[in-house]
Amino acid sequence: MAEEEVKVFRTWSSPFPLRVIWALKLKGVEFDTVYEDLSNKSPLLLQYNPVHKKVPVLLHNGKPICESLVILEYVDETWKQFPLLPQDPHERAKARFWAKFGDDKVFQSIVYGILFKQGKEQEEEIPRAMEILQHLEEELKGKKFFGGEKIGLVDLALGWLAYYLGIIEEVIGLKLIDQEKFPLLLQWIQEFSTAPIIQENWPPRDKLIAKFAASREAALARGLK
Repeated sequence: MAEEEVKVFRTWSSPFPLRVIWALKLKGVEFDTVYEDLSNKSPLLLQYNPVHKKVPVLLHNGKPICESLVILEYVDETWKQFPLLPQDPHERAKARFWAKFGDDKVFQSIVYGILFKQGKEQEEEIPRAMEILQHLEEELKGKKFFGGEKIGLVDLALGWLAYYLGIIEEVIGLKLIDQEKFPLLLQWIQEFSTAPIIQENWPPRDKLIAKFAASREAALARGLK
């Protein structure tokens, strides 16, 4: 059997390719990593993702797959070991819902509504973000992970929270999640972030803090123009 070609196009800092890295590692799939500089995108990245021109891109035997949530499902269907999605159709639909909720609501609120805002705009977004996070708290009732007793697709989709949220809190000087309001979410963060395959792939914290602080300054400067 011919050896499979598996490549992941990523940047060092983006949380979205991390989902793909985690999924492949959980399934024991060997792959090569191609690091991209998004300020100077390679011809290959533009060839493989001409629509969005961003990472991640999974290249499997010469065929590109784009968009991290789409890639996760492709990985799960291609390599059957360590299933990321449940077998039950209703549970699979729920998992897809929460993964999309993470991108459409959680990420948008915390990054674009809080990290990249200040003053009144930021203050108005914080209660909305708390309401969004409360939905995740409720979903974790009676479970170790969003996927149940083991890491699943929803955990990978929301996994950035387990590391990047603390960095965002440090950059903005605000605590968004505490033990009183979000005990289950905090417990999940601890369980997920310290799982060996997850933990060993986090980017350097000090570099991320510097990058997020610079991104925040740039976003605020654009907002003031």
